[in-house]
Amino acid sequence: MADALSDHHCPRVYALSEGARPAGAVVGGSILIPMAYDEELAERIRHLLEGEPGLTERRMFGGLGFMIEGHMALTANSGGELMVRVDPTAGVAWVDGTTVRPAEMHGRSLSGWLVVAPDVLHTESALELWVERGLAHVRTLPPKPGAATPK
Repeated sequence: MADALSDHHCPRVYALSEGARPAGAVVGGSILIPMAYDEELAERIRHLLEGEPGLTERRMFGGLGFMIEGHMALTANSGGELMVRVDPTAGVAWVDGTTVRPAEMHGRSLSGWLVVAPDVLHTESALELWVERGLAHVRTLPPKPGAATPK
C-alpha cells in the first residue's frame, strides 16, 4: 500500500467514515478516489505556458482546461491524454487514427479538437509541439468578452 501511495499517479486517499458508501476502491479502511485528470501532464503544460498572457485554468470535459483570453486551447485529461484545439483544416492532416484522433463528445466528433495519446507526449519537445498548435489557433481568436482575468 505504501508503495502505491508514493506513486505520483496515485489517486487521492480519503478516510472512510463509518456507514459511508464508498465512491471508489476501499483499501485498508481508506477510500481511493481516482483523479479526474493527469496532474503530471497538467504540470508539464503549466511549465510550457508560464508567462502566457491571458492564461486561466478551468476544470471541464473531465479534465483541466487551459484557456487563453477565454478560449480553451488545451485540456489535460485522465490517463495522460491531451485534448488540443486546432484549426479544423490543419487538424485533419495530423490525425492518424491511433495516436492522434478527433475528439468526440456523446458520439459526435468535435470539429477543431484532437486527442493526443500519452505515448506521443513523452518528450518535452513533443508536448511543446502540441501545446504550440493549440496556442496558435486560439491566438487567432478575439478575446471573449468577460473572459476570466488570470490570477
